[in-house]
Amino acid sequence: MSTDFQRAREELGRRLRELRVDSPLGRLTGTETARRAGWPQSKVSKLENGRQTPTDDDLRMWAEAVGQPAVYPELNARLKGLESHIRSWKRQLAAGHAPVQERWNSLVSGARTLHTLSSAAVNGMLQTADYARCVFDYHATLQNAPRDTEAAVRARMKRQEWLYRPGKQLHLLMPESVLRVRICPPEVLAAQLDRLLGLVGMDTLNLGILPLDAPLRLIMGNSFSLLDERLVVMEDWHAEIWLDDAESISLYRRVWDTLAESAVYGTEAQRVISRVRRGLTG
Repeated sequence: MSTDFQRAREELGRRLRELRVDSPLGRLTGTETARRAGWPQSKVSKLENGRQTPTDDDLRMWAEAVGQPAVYPELNARLKGLESHIRSWKRQLAAGHAPVQERWNSLVSGARTLHTLSSAAVNGMLQTADYARCVFDYHATLQNAPRDTEAAVRARMKRQEWLYRPGKQLHLLMPESVLRVRICPPEVLAAQLDRLLGLVGMDTLNLGILPLDAPLRLIMGNSFSLLDERLVVMEDWHAEIWLDDAESISLYRRVWDTLAESAVYGTEAQRVISRVRRGLTG
């Protein structure tokens, strides 16, 4: 979770405490506020100390419990500010994967340069339709999301048109382990590796592969994308985390640059991919 996000959550907690202490009902204690809201006292403490992210309903209940229902819109606006940094998959996938892919299409469309680390699966920009289909199916099951696989695949394939537009550049790092992950049947993975082999050398793609035996100066972390040095989007199991402060952007760029030093490119990258490809049929 980002430092900016935690700081904003703590600020919201201080505002909640201020509303409790200055309640027109009198100086309410945390215990009394919890009783009025129907919560355990520990929840009041966690919210006020920034250790728990409130929901819309939590904020509405708080405003009513402290006798100030009119402040709910302000509290809700603060919560929306938090959500601009952390975007839960549960909320994003409420209508399925396709709307999420369409939003990503819009986000990426305006970018000229992407620096991306794909540490868990082949990057979506390079996926075959069959590989993407497997990824979406598994994630829909995990997140209990509506299964709109075909629409999601179409949206992801549409985003790949970005690679064929002049002035675009994708700088992509993937560890060799990603090439070996059996998240799909062997024949689907083989076709995916064939696609990667064909893309190496493309003008708009700088593909770096991190061999299994490459010396690394950093531990491989979560997948992330840096868009035009203005936004970092990092993926975790529960959410996407969006960071747009200069300090975070600089940090993630240093991470990318450091890992890139251990990668192989061009014909060397093709050799690694080919070696893995041969292992599927060996």
